[in-house]
Amino acid sequence: MRAVLALGSNLGRRFDTLQGAIDALFDAPGLEFVAVSPVYETEPVGGPEQGPYLNAVVIAETALEPHALLERALNVEDAFGRERGERWGPRTLDVDLIAVGDLVVDDEELTLPHPRAHERAFVLVPWADADPEAELPGRGRVRDLLAGVADQKVRRCPERRLQVPM
Repeated sequence: MRAVLALGSNLGRRFDTLQGAIDALFDAPGLEFVAVSPVYETEPVGGPEQGPYLNAVVIAETALEPHALLERALNVEDAFGRERGERWGPRTLDVDLIAVGDLVVDDEELTLPHPRAHERAFVLVPWADADPEAELPGRGRVRDLLAGVADQKVRRCPERRLQVPM
């Protein structure tokens, strides 16, 4: 199945953290790299006053069960010093599982597709760049959803290019 993961960082060496997260996600079996979006700088949504984020979306093929993929994402966050304090607060790394195929999951640990992905330009804009034909299950084509987040500022960072994992 195709998995979509959104990455964000607004503390420390943001770009290096995003690259390290991609490398770490694909360092173990179970994920096959498909695409990575350009890097975007975005203003935080919700939460306390904080600095801007760097964001990207990674697309992979996987046979991993969604909860195992979530566990991998959480382990990568931990490896990059993620502290779980204030909700929507600043963070060294955020790895969100946005969708896995057309699966629908809703339990205490995981909700798929991500319940706020359709409201977030920092997810939709890079995702549309990485996969122009993408669809968010239950919401429709990602490109069509962009109109609903047109008021959210995202700035492409052409000087920053994430490398494909080896």
